[in-house]
Amino acid sequence: MNIPNTITSFRIVLIPVFIIAFYLPYSWAPALATFIFWFAALTDWFDGYLARKLKQQSALGAFIDPLADKLMVATAVILVLTKHPDNNWLLFSSLIIISREILISSLREWMTIMGEANAVAVSFFGKAKTTAQMFALLFLIYEKDVLGFPTLHFGIGLMVWAAILTLLSMIIYLRAAWPTLMAGKS
Repeated sequence: MNIPNTITSFRIVLIPVFIIAFYLPYSWAPALATFIFWFAALTDWFDGYLARKLKQQSALGAFIDPLADKLMVATAVILVLTKHPDNNWLLFSSLIIISREILISSLREWMTIMGEANAVAVSFFGKAKTTAQMFALLFLIYEKDVLGFPTLHFGIGLMVWAAILTLLSMIIYLRAAWPTLMAGKS
């Protein structure tokens, strides 16, 4: 296994560590869980950079990198929801984000089978939604006010913004795939 794939695999191994840290009954647990999530997000950027720089891109990496991302984000979203089950903004944003991930992953797989993978390649809005999600989740995981700054409320606002970007990116991917979807190929 090459270096980028090892880093990506490590990100998957971090998920149970993140879950444990999230539920630790100590005042410093939110900071630890936030750090673990931040570190995982950083390794996501770093493994892709290394794969390109070292020319170590691989089929395994192309499979496990987005898998690791989606597992970590879905885990974080679900954990945050367990702490705030009555927050409808958070609930609806989370449902949009998770539903979009399932839909677009399925769409990408199908488009690849159809030989049209480039039509649903990662877009600017896809990257913007990922960035917004990551920042929102960092604030939501930490959730304690910092010098009077309402981290939780800011995180919820960012999560709503991430959901809006998520919908925009989903529409862009669906529009790009629509001709293939309607062509009747099967």
